Amino acid sequence: MQKISGWPLFLSLAVSIASTAAMAQEAERIPSHCRSLAGDTAPERLWQASVGAPVPDDAVRIHFIDHAMFAIEAGDVSVVTDYNGYIGDTLWAPDVVTMNQAHSSHYTNNVHGDVAHILEGWGAYGEGIEHDLDLGTMRIRNVPTDIRLGDSREPNGNSIFIFEAGGLCIGHLGHLHHEPTEEQYAAIGRLDVVMAPVDGGYTVPREVMMRIVERFRSSIVIPMHYFSRYGLNDFLSGMGDDFAVVETHGSELLVSLDRLPGQPTIMVLEPQFLSD
Repeated sequence: MQKISGWPLFLSLAVSIASTAAMAQEAERIPSHCRSLAGDTAPERLWQASVGAPVPDDAVRIHFIDHAMFAIEAGDVSVVTDYNGYIGDTLWAPDVVTMNQAHSSHYTNNVHGDVAHILEGWGAYGEGIEHDLDLGTMRIRNVPTDIRLGDSREPNGNSIFIFEAGGLCIGHLGHLHHEPTEEQYAAIGRLDVVMAPVDGGYTVPREVMMRIVERFRSSIVIPMHYFSRYGLNDFLSGMGDDFAVVETHGSELLVSLDRLPGQPTIMVLEPQFLSD
């Protein structure tokens, strides 16, 4: 494991460019380029930024709020993942919230009134739910996963959410309770950035999450859903030399497609509630 500390960072890697055939497949909506395989790539840069500020064209801002909540912004669209109702002492509200039902720290029944789209990661028992929301500069879809219920499992009771914006494929694994099946891996597709729960107990065992992260081979891995620095360090040390580790000492990244790390990189963000 190669460890890097400091900011700003200038890193590079190759990223896939959606083919014209894929773009023509759904001319009236954002094509799901994330389901295609990664191809040629070019350098990418990461910037620090702040929620609510203008986002540069073809870039996505990611702010780690707390636990499994991230604010994701692209163009004029904003999302908060695994929204539990409290994002800080702020009047700001996202356009979209996604939620999972594993614990109350991942959902709420009291969503801010300014939120236009509420995407629950579950539906009727065993049936799950499907989302494919096209907001112009961002497309949001989900892949249902099972959830533990004591000694049993509820099929399709949770969701992995994928955010497609600025040519990037960003995945939030949610409160994941099992390794995705081959069909689920295929439905998720390429992930340039992945938010991964690394607690090792409430979600999947840590060694399983390591295997999942290695399978996605994302350019950027953002650990979340950990309860101590010891647990986080255990995940980091287990990822081996194939993944660089960057301690950002901040809560935000601004990512664009044409510049991504030249080596799969775990970006450790510090959670920070929002404030006006």
